[in-house]
Amino acid sequence: MNRKYITTFCLLLTSWYTLTAQEWPEIQPEARPATRWWWMGSAVDEVNLTYNLEEYAKAGLGGVEITPIYGVQGNDANNLSFLSPEWMKMLRHTQDEGKRLGIEIDMNTGTGWPFGGPEVDMKDAATKAIFQSYQVKGGEAVSLDVSVRDKRQKPVAHLSCAMAYSDKKHCLNLTSYVHDGILQWQVPEGKWEIVVLYVGKTFQKVKRAAPGGEGYVMNHLDRDAVKRYFSKFDRAFRENKMVYPHTFFNDSYEVYGADWTPDFLEQFARRRGYKLENHFLEFLDQGRPDITARIVSDYRETISELLIENFSKQWTAWAHSHGSITRNQAHGSPANLIDTYASVDIPECEGFGLSQFHIQGLRQDSLTRTNDSDLSMLKYASSAAHIAGKPLTSSETFTWLTDHFRTSLSQCKPDMDLMFLSGVNHMFFHGTPYSPKEAKWPGWKFYASINMSPANSIWKDAPAFFEYITRCQSFLQMGKPDNDFLLYLPLYDIWQEQPDRFLLFTIHHMAKRAPKFIETVHTITKNGYDVDYISDAFVQSTRCRDGKLITEGGASYKALIIPAVKLMPERVLQHLLKLAEEGATLIFIENYPEDVPGYGQLEKRRKNFAGWRKQLPSISTFDSTLSTPYQKGTIITGKDYGAALAKSLVFPEEMKVLHGLQYIRRSNDKGYHYFISSLQSRGVDDWVTLSVSAEDVMLFNPLTGEKGKAQTRIQNGRIQVRLQLRSGESVILQTFNQPLNQVEKWNYIQEQPVSLCLDHNWRLHFIESIPAIEGEFSIDTPSSWTEIGHPDAAVTMATGVYTNEIQLPEISADDWILDLGDVRESARVRINGQEAGVVWAVPFRLKVGKWLKPGKNIIEIAVTNLPANRISDMDRRGENWRIFHDINMVGLNNNHNPYSNWQSLPSGLNGMVKLIPINCQ
Repeated sequence: MNRKYITTFCLLLTSWYTLTAQEWPEIQPEARPATRWWWMGSAVDEVNLTYNLEEYAKAGLGGVEITPIYGVQGNDANNLSFLSPEWMKMLRHTQDEGKRLGIEIDMNTGTGWPFGGPEVDMKDAATKAIFQSYQVKGGEAVSLDVSVRDKRQKPVAHLSCAMAYSDKKHCLNLTSYVHDGILQWQVPEGKWEIVVLYVGKTFQKVKRAAPGGEGYVMNHLDRDAVKRYFSKFDRAFRENKMVYPHTFFNDSYEVYGADWTPDFLEQFARRRGYKLENHFLEFLDQGRPDITARIVSDYRETISELLIENFSKQWTAWAHSHGSITRNQAHGSPANLIDTYASVDIPECEGFGLSQFHIQGLRQDSLTRTNDSDLSMLKYASSAAHIAGKPLTSSETFTWLTDHFRTSLSQCKPDMDLMFLSGVNHMFFHGTPYSPKEAKWPGWKFYASINMSPANSIWKDAPAFFEYITRCQSFLQMGKPDNDFLLYLPLYDIWQEQPDRFLLFTIHHMAKRAPKFIETVHTITKNGYDVDYISDAFVQSTRCRDGKLITEGGASYKALIIPAVKLMPERVLQHLLKLAEEGATLIFIENYPEDVPGYGQLEKRRKNFAGWRKQLPSISTFDSTLSTPYQKGTIITGKDYGAALAKSLVFPEEMKVLHGLQYIRRSNDKGYHYFISSLQSRGVDDWVTLSVSAEDVMLFNPLTGEKGKAQTRIQNGRIQVRLQLRSGESVILQTFNQPLNQVEKWNYIQEQPVSLCLDHNWRLHFIESIPAIEGEFSIDTPSSWTEIGHPDAAVTMATGVYTNEIQLPEISADDWILDLGDVRESARVRINGQEAGVVWAVPFRLKVGKWLKPGKNIIEIAVTNLPANRISDMDRRGENWRIFHDINMVGLNNNHNPYSNWQSLPSGLNGMVKLIPINCQ
């Protein structure tokens, strides 16, 4: 492994362990948020590259990933061809500026997605199987036209084999009898079916390709094709004497219909132990009897292995040879997701849509789509990272939360928290289009992203959001994962049960692919435990030490759960028993595995499987939960997850069970640390029992940077921590094995019964507004500026300042909270001319006591709205701002409807503002 790779990862694993106990971890570059950086047409120049990067650095971004895509209409003369000397010159400038500004520069190993381009000839293009069937009678000589029927395939498809099957179960290979598409054969007696296999092409081209990146998608299953694809990067970097980027990226696997590769039959026979061509009839049987399901499962396993070995592992080895690492989205592929994610350096998941947590005060939007990536989907990437010892899990974040121009920072936070809870600790926005400074608003836009860029009004207060992410990731990159259980992924059951032949594990179809597994994940987490998924390959590399399960990557777990699995390879069951012999705890839910998967050497493998299965404890029923000693270990059986997991003697996290809080826990050299979020309609103010032991506890507020020693107590021999979280809030909790001395205390608040309702005498003026709105408005009550009566108020994109002069009464209080109520969409607060903070997420509250004084006080609240009102007005006036090639701009459902029918969104303050005196406990 190369030195750069080792250095980067060792820093991540060790550098934070030196932190002072009560301080925030030292911020490393990877802790800052990063973004996918769309180069539209690669029409970039040095001046604007510097401008964009400086804006990003100023706001707090720590990394960009260059992904070139289609260009801007009327700007073709400025496009740069991908990897051309001119393009490489811009990459060099970007790398130099990134180094100067402290921004990590990554790049896609292609343009658009999936990998492909002009150098991918038809030989190396994505490949598909074409089966054609014919019926013939015995005893006759036939001259049969078996040429490929699809006219488009005729020039490119080649014959792989022709097989004949009789009603007497005879199988003959007739490939040598086919010449120029004609099969000439003297048919033996009986009824025969002939199946001809052609290896054809999908003709898929790179989606959203940039100039110089147009062309066919490569065959990811062909080792030589993949190797040839990377050679163009070797040539470009060598000829331009360039340093390779820190990380190469690959987007979700959207290679459609690529279900074959030229040497697939040979690979299948070598890996599965029998010839697939001898079983084409069963393989293609639409009735799907058991033999068909088994052969299809073997086919799917072979596809999976070829993709991992020939693409993701080869890609990663290639990157390492150049001092780079890889970041990959495995979802959407036909492969084992755990093993595919684990075969690269940084596994990456993807959110797709907006989650509904029913958080109090969180703005709803009618133009949203449900998040297809729930916790169970997001955990594939982090599980692979954890069990394989990869320190980082990244995310493509905020794809289609809402429609364009309507996404607020407050809407982003809950789904960002969900990412953190799933194990993400290296997030990437999706994304940030490069846009020249001189571009007319709204600038250059990507068709499906949140647009986290200076051209978006939310950028004004985005630095506060970025700081929140950085604080969270500084903890989530520290130490090691500490999930309770390993959960066996029943992939062979999925491969056996799912219909059709080619199976893609896309985000949008996982509810159909693995509904039982998804239910299992949610059931376990509701019982107060956290899990990482484990594949068959990683089970076999797992060892038991002191009763704990230790995976190949060094992660430790208390038990392994096998969730109602029907099919399991005999070698996996054998290894499970060995783990139990060595002291591990195994939890079988509903049943023991019943059979082996696949078809090859079936009876031999069944016999071996039966022998190992007999060694499992004899259980008359799974209706009762039983814990049975097994040599040094324990085997637990039952149907009820709660009862079975309790038998493991692993203490659950009561914060989830009793209080509905979600969490993720990690270990460090001083104890443990948690990220905790109240993604629910209620808050919590209570004592919470931790599942781990501790001498002291610190709390850290990632929203404000506040920290302090928590109130703790011992109840029934376990440590309890007092937690105070409102709906939608989050906190970081860190335990310590030693007492903390001379540390400031965490301020728990007690609101006094009387508050000041600031519901009159407000004035409003605009410090930024397009269209411009001049003058000051006496609005009295804090209300949306769309109602002030100005002709442009309902369409302006602006920052409006709400000002009030108040008399602070003589009230004894430790502090004051300014509660802004319903904010549309973020606000900066000044009190008596002093900056008091930024509020951008519910509950839109801020401690302001240090800036208040007895008597007269001036409160200024600068609220920034969304760009939605302005863009819809532009559409109503017929302004042509959709100036992009390819798909141009589309809405949530890929329609091209204008935004002219959007109703004006409320902007500014939208309700009661209160000053609340509090006592700190």
